[in-house]
Amino acid sequence: MIGPVYVVTDPDAPLSVREQAMAAARGGAWAVQIRDKTTPDAEIIPLVEALIETLLPMGVRVFVNDRVEVARVTGADLHIGQGDGDPLRARNWILPDALLGLSIENVVQCTRVPEGVDYIGAGPFRATATKPDAAAPIGAEGLARIVAAAPVPTIAIGGLSTRDIHTLKEAGASGMAVVSAVTRAANPEAATRALVDAWRQP
Repeated sequence: MIGPVYVVTDPDAPLSVREQAMAAARGGAWAVQIRDKTTPDAEIIPLVEALIETLLPMGVRVFVNDRVEVARVTGADLHIGQGDGDPLRARNWILPDALLGLSIENVVQCTRVPEGVDYIGAGPFRATATKPDAAAPIGAEGLARIVAAAPVPTIAIGGLSTRDIHTLKEAGASGMAVVSAVTRAANPEAATRALVDAWRQP
């Protein structure tokens, strides 16, 4: 269910969100998350619907960040943070076969992951400019503790690149989520493929 490379889009990156998502999909990402804190739902919904229509046949999941109503209307998967409401309520709002991810910043939060959450996004692994309000970095040791305590697969996030993959795998992570490593790359498709290929190395 959970693949190694999960790409989170950036509305301020050089390419459009749709172009970022398509490049990630062509590069082998198992999922793309549409993260946009400012655009109204009414404008996000048609984009998400179009991406689902295009990417699902390619085997790529489409997530929306925080927007429960967009996920409910479009049938998209959903990722929420610690301050985005009750995960159980979100689970009941989205479609039964949609995936639900939850951000986790420390081991204590792992004890509160309810049934119905399909994976956790653990981080930030290190400080990152794409989320200035993020919690303190957890590093390799913090990630390993979260993986050990988590009741569901763990995806690491936060300033990651190919050089981190060995460490992430050693810590037990099921995958990695990236923003800048793909969206700010000169060739986002090639950057995604490089991450996927590196993860698959023994």
